[in-house]
Amino acid sequence: MTKRLILMAGNIGAGKTSLTDRIGERLGWMTAYESVVDNPYLPDFYESMKDWSFHLQIYFLGHRAEQHIHLSQIAESAIIDRSIYEDAHIFARALHHMGNMTERDFHAYLRLYDLIIQHLPKPDLLIHLQAPVPVLMERIRRRARNIETGIDEAYLGLLDQFYEEWIQGFDLCPVLTIRSDDLDFVHKAQHLDIVVQRIQEKLSGREEMVF
Repeated sequence: MTKRLILMAGNIGAGKTSLTDRIGERLGWMTAYESVVDNPYLPDFYESMKDWSFHLQIYFLGHRAEQHIHLSQIAESAIIDRSIYEDAHIFARALHHMGNMTERDFHAYLRLYDLIIQHLPKPDLLIHLQAPVPVLMERIRRRARNIETGIDEAYLGLLDQFYEEWIQGFDLCPVLTIRSDDLDFVHKAQHLDIVVQRIQEKLSGREEMVF
């Protein structure tokens, strides 16, 4: 089988980790996830975002670059839960927009980001998960993670706007957009079948579909 590198992208609560798990199991692909539990900067970041935003984003940048390079070099196909590109175009941008990252730090971060991504192998597919903000809020409420207690609809709406702008200009690889509020790929095997079919169609070069 042809080796593939797939990226999973989408707002908080869109279902990225769940879908990454299930696609990895179904297709026998390697899976990789965000560094959260072992992230040394997260506790400080949530204590003082303005003081630690730059440090956190630099940590994520290095972590995701290592993931991307490693999984592009192994023989097995792989799928990554959240891409390195989202760090800059969505989350660092949001921190800067909200005043939690200074202009100086933001431009220093982008300079390093631009240098790193020039040398990264291109992915074969970006899967973009979408869901309305109220759906995202309900999912976040249900899973009740301590680190997500400060998330509100305004923040998710801002991220949603940035995702839309980023996806419109993303041209490194084909993009498959999936409305995760219309599909229950966690509990319904037939819905996962639909997603897998769309992925295989997209990888084979067929016309992009949005559902």
